[in-house]
Amino acid sequence: MENQNAYLKPVTLKNILKFAIPTIAMTVFMSFYTMVDGLFVSNLIGTNALSAINLTAPVIQLVTAVSTMLATGGSAVIMKKMGEQKSGEAREDFTFLILVNIFAGLVMSGLGYLLMDRIFAGMNLSAEVEGYCVEYLSRYLIFTIPILLMNNFTLYMIASEKAALSLICSVTGGVLNMVLDYVFIAGLSMGISGAAIATGLGYSVTAVAGFFVFSRKKSLLHFKKPVFRFRILINAAANGCSEMAAALVTGIITMMFNWTMLRYVGENGVAAVTIITYVLMFASSLYTGYSYGAAPMLSFYYGEQNHGKLKKLTGISLGIIGVISLVTVAASFILTRPLVSVFARPDNPVFNLAVEGNRICTIALFFIGFNIFASGMFTALSNGAVSAVLAFSRSFVFMLITMLVLPMLLGVKGIWLATPVAELMALALSAFMFVKYRKRYGY
Repeated sequence: MENQNAYLKPVTLKNILKFAIPTIAMTVFMSFYTMVDGLFVSNLIGTNALSAINLTAPVIQLVTAVSTMLATGGSAVIMKKMGEQKSGEAREDFTFLILVNIFAGLVMSGLGYLLMDRIFAGMNLSAEVEGYCVEYLSRYLIFTIPILLMNNFTLYMIASEKAALSLICSVTGGVLNMVLDYVFIAGLSMGISGAAIATGLGYSVTAVAGFFVFSRKKSLLHFKKPVFRFRILINAAANGCSEMAAALVTGIITMMFNWTMLRYVGENGVAAVTIITYVLMFASSLYTGYSYGAAPMLSFYYGEQNHGKLKKLTGISLGIIGVISLVTVAASFILTRPLVSVFARPDNPVFNLAVEGNRICTIALFFIGFNIFASGMFTALSNGAVSAVLAFSRSFVFMLITMLVLPMLLGVKGIWLATPVAELMALALSAFMFVKYRKRYGY
């Protein structure tokens, strides 16, 4: 089939990058317009509003966690079936999983509205920050279904060899978000609710485009009358549970960062954490984007049992990630002060906190890329259990240990060191799993 030519081509750096560059650009751009949200909010409303965005992050991560689980797990299961030449079943399963996303979105948005007030009431926040939290999240939850569909359609477009279209949708959504941020916050004085609505509308672009793209039978993946195979849902959920765990525990760890910062520094510390999170997220998006681009190829070659291509793809991938790691570390060190000054002026107490924190947290960029790729690779190989162990250990177990121990020993510096130390521990585990399963998969 002509649509499958990209999977049949030799594994070369050029052909891998044809898959990966659009997905890298897409994830970088998505992280960039999340940063732009923070930029508009911090400069037009204030750093208290910026703190509120970070305080709502754990709830938002729950939405992201479910969509990531269904998207990554579902994509691996479906593309494995495509590699096994079961295209009809794959398309039925694809349609079924999209319907599951819509149902999950309805349930989560309803629960969010029911529990919202209780969540923020227990944080002992100032009245201003608590008000910002409720205002932001109440608008954001309106877009729960489009956000779930956006995450899924993004990966399915990549798997259908429409990575360039996925990039166009992301860029269009990002530009729309930026324009609406300015219009809603500066022009219409809608405050933080304007930022939430602008974000939701930006995310909705890919969701809307996906329905048009996958309604066309010319697409490698397209809508077909669904067959409710609950085993497929269980397989997708099990296979994507590592990515779900990573997203969920990111929310939990964000809460821990916030609580620890509130204890040691106060709400200024939360604002500083938010700025550093943006920098780390921007750098991590490079690795996530590459992993998204490589995953369908890994799944397809695994379905084909083509060990030669698997081995070559894995080797080239590790080299690419190594280069990206060196570049991002150097850039983050050099650009620390200019990056922080975009969100907080030098006379703001948040500025010095964030500069110190970013310089320490940047060390983590040596390790993050390899950890993200390792977890994504095992998901693509349909080994959700190993992927889950890697993701859960990295995002929760190691972070929990470092967040509990290091601040007690080193104070605020210990909070900043928690991420690099946890990522180094995760790298050791990733390397162990990589060597252990090398013979089984032949990569």
